[in-house]
Formats: sequence, C-alpha cells, structure tokens
Amino acid sequence: MTVQFKPAETFRDTFTYRKSPEDILRFPFPFPEDEYMYSVNIEPHVRGGPTAAFQAQFDIDEHYVAECRERERVLKEDPKRCQVLPHMMAAQWDTLEMIMENLAADYPAHFTLTKDGDVWTWVNRPLGIHQTFTFGKAETLPCAPFEYITRQAQGDFTLQDQREDNLFVDGGMVTTQADWSLEFDIGMSFQEWHGPVPLAHEKGVFDRALKYLLRLQYGQPVRRLNWTMTINPRLDTSPENYPVWGPDKATVTSENVAEKVHLRVELQTLYRLPRSGAILFGIRCYLTSLADIAKVPKWRRRLHRVLRDLHPDIAAYKGIPRYQQTVLDYLAPLDDGSPTSKGIAPDMDKIEA
Repeated sequence: MTVQFKPAETFRDTFTYRKSPEDILRFPFPFPEDEYMYSVNIEPHVRGGPTAAFQAQFDIDEHYVAECRERERVLKEDPKRCQVLPHMMAAQWDTLEMIMENLAADYPAHFTLTKDGDVWTWVNRPLGIHQTFTFGKAETLPCAPFEYITRQAQGDFTLQDQREDNLFVDGGMVTTQADWSLEFDIGMSFQEWHGPVPLAHEKGVFDRALKYLLRLQYGQPVRRLNWTMTINPRLDTSPENYPVWGPDKATVTSENVAEKVHLRVELQTLYRLPRSGAILFGIRCYLTSLADIAKVPKWRRRLHRVLRDLHPDIAAYKGIPRYQQTVLDYLAPLDDGSPTSKGIAPDMDKIEA
C-alpha cells in the first residue's frame, strides 16, 4: 500500500488538519447499530474489514508524518508521556520487532526491515530514518526500543504485564489520549485502570474482558472500537494539558458546531508478545468532524440516533453534555428517518459534496 502524506498538518494552534474524501470513507465509524451501550465488542484483528482502516495490522494513513511530528513535540514538552518499568525490557524488543515487521510487510514502499542475524537495518522513508542496530542491545539505538519504534507509529501504545491472574499497565507511549494520564495510571491493574468508566462494571463488562485477555494467544490479536468526542482536531487531550483544551468545550455554537466538534474513535488492538508474554495494547486515534460525517448519509443518521438516546451517565463520562444539544440540533435535520444497515461500513463509494 502506498500513502500520500500531508506533513504540514497541525493538531493544535492553527488546526490545519483536514481529511481527503478517501480518508473520510476509511474512517472506522464506531456504531454498528442505532444505539450504544458498553459491551465486550472484541473481534479478531485480521487484515480486512468494513473500511480501509482495517487493512493493515498497524494502520498508516495520510496524517502519518504530521502525527509523528506532533508526538515529537509532545514528548519535548513532557518526556513522561513515554514510560516503561525496568522489568519490561523484553516486551520493548517484542514491540519493536512486531511493529517493524508489520509496517514493512503492509507498506513496503515506505518501510524496509533487513535482518543479518542480530544486526538489523530499518528504513523509514516518510520520516527519513535509516538505522542499523543490534537486536537486543539498547545502546545501539538512539533511545530505548519501545520509545524508538512508537515514535514512528500512529496512535498510543501501552504494555500490559500479566501476573497474579491480572494485567498491569507497566509501560506506555501516550501522547494522543482521551483525557487519561500514563503518569497516573502506570503500574495499575486492569480494574484500577478502568475504574472511572460508568455502568460497565455493574454489567460485568470488564470482568469478562479480563478473562478473555488473559487467554489471548500469540499470533491471534484482537481489536475493538471505542469513541468519544473532541472539540477541534486536537490529538493531545491529556489531563496534564486540560487548561489548554478544556475551555474549548465552551466555544461550540450553532454556527461552528459542524467544523469544531469531532468524533474521536480509537481502534484498540491487543497483541500477545512472543518472548515476554506481555500484551501490547494499541490505541489508534482517528478524528472526523461532524461536517465530514454529514457527507455519509448512513453515518449522519446513525450518529444522531446514538447521541439522542445516549445514557446520561455515558454522556457525562465522555464529557459531551455541554454541547450535546447543539450537536443534536445540527444532526436532526440530516436524519430523514430512513433505516440504516447493520455494521459500520458506509453505504456509498463516494462522499456527498
């Protein structure tokens, strides 16, 4: 697969992020039905799916170069956004190997990995990287292996160590998160990490998910979609930077709602790592404005119905009540009452003008 990149995009200040028509249609729209409730919506992470976002193990799109530059900027401002506990070094090398091999396999025009025993050469053409190193020797890389490779991937990543019949967040690269903090969560158990989520605990969602993940096998990754909403196409909505992005919620009006409010979707992937036995949790973030969603009839109808009937506790957890009615007022006239097909795939090959 060959991708045309847009390196000059920004995700702060001027917000020049825009989606091409093709990029709109590859969006992993998160609602397979006209209503939403927490569930263990896990499926095998195989190449292929309802949109092009599912065609690779680690998705690369037109925003790749710009997102990597944004990650670099966040790390300069706050190096603690990447942390890995000392006992996770084997998992670091597992992660590097897995991401490099899959990027090279899925995007050979952009990435190449050559192995000569333990001496590997990695070429990342979009970022202008050509690196020869010795696998297993961290001193042969510019930084730790986990940081090195996750600087070159879209989305966030955490490392889950499995012990005591539980999973623990013992590492991560987290610069595009939806209002949670790696600095606060590192070392937490699975239940502690998900503690703030309403309703799901009472329904047993996380107990079932943990039992499932503890049995996750190498070579059989899984995926699920999660979602929230964000004002402006801002990737870094961390608690540490809340004074920067929090006030944005008060800026939504009927005149700007279509361009300012973005549906924020996480394609979450989980991989059992081969040597360490840890789990790599990928949290790939996608942003699409209401204006772009409105160009796909199925999606605009469904989003209206989901938000109209959303449980108040879920809406509050996702931080949308302040502008929810403004969004509904925009979407309601676009919902003609027609039935929507099952699944998340768009109902058209081209977007509406």
